[in-house]
Amino acid sequence: MAVKSSFLFFLHSSPITTTPRCSKLKSPRFKITAFSCSDLQYDIDNLVNKKKSPIKRSHGELSLDSFWSCSCSCGRRRFIEGTALAMFPICPSNASNLHSDDYMSVLNKVHPPRPDWYEEFYASVLDKGMKSYEDEIAGYKSQLFSNLKGKAQKVLEIGIGTGPNLKYYAGEADVQVFGMDPNRKMEKYAQAAAVDAGLPLSNFEFIQAVGEAIPLGDASVDAVVGTLVLCSVKDVDMTLREVKRVLRPGGVYLFVEHVAAKDGTVLRFVQSVLDPLQQTLADGCHLTRKTGMKISESGFSGVELSMASLSNAFFINPHIYGLASK
Repeated sequence: MAVKSSFLFFLHSSPITTTPRCSKLKSPRFKITAFSCSDLQYDIDNLVNKKKSPIKRSHGELSLDSFWSCSCSCGRRRFIEGTALAMFPICPSNASNLHSDDYMSVLNKVHPPRPDWYEEFYASVLDKGMKSYEDEIAGYKSQLFSNLKGKAQKVLEIGIGTGPNLKYYAGEADVQVFGMDPNRKMEKYAQAAAVDAGLPLSNFEFIQAVGEAIPLGDASVDAVVGTLVLCSVKDVDMTLREVKRVLRPGGVYLFVEHVAAKDGTVLRFVQSVLDPLQQTLADGCHLTRKTGMKISESGFSGVELSMASLSNAFFINPHIYGLASK
């Protein structure tokens, strides 16, 4: 769950074109009313033991204007290493009842530990190599994160990486941020970003963990932030279930993900061909996941989406960004 590795492979600096945005995000291309849909999910014990355990969900209706491919492929990597921090209480969960050893098992099972030199190298490259992307997406992130102003005191950011999002929301008074990433070497970069954003380090905690097993209690945060994360997690359904679990009622999940191109297009074909190579070069990043649909089907009370396109990021277009309410 680190950051945006796929962009290091494909992204070039360029302006963003975008379709109109919606509702709180100012006229999005389309709006999704979330529904619960029958699909497979894995409990954490089964993930550790490599067993699948289908859970049936009730069906609902999906309302959209033009949802040809809210399918999210992804462009970010997430490697997983170390142990969940003992300083955070592991509260009983409606989704799973875990001990610290369980979190460690999931962490290491999803992504085995990497050598320190590699983790440090990767963190350093991401800290410097994503600047052009962040410059391009800044206007859209600024608008998206304005939804948190004055409304979120406790924020969990999954896949915080080097902390490029902190400047958008961490400067608010009394905000407490839990920054989660599997790569321990991201911590010093995220701490520096927190200080630059005006967040006291006493209000920032770095957690080494993975999205499939978040070591926080049920309904413990007001907002969850995740940008370019779901492309690289091992199990998207489980990660979204964990996001919902830790959100308080009325809390929001803010996301940015790059998605698969429309089915039947040349770009979609190219993404399918390049996907295995992308996963190898970009630490597990998938180009062909339908992450937008996954978010819409994960049981949130409402999901709002906008779509944008990076003109020179050919293989990793388009992007979706928006918020989901619990």
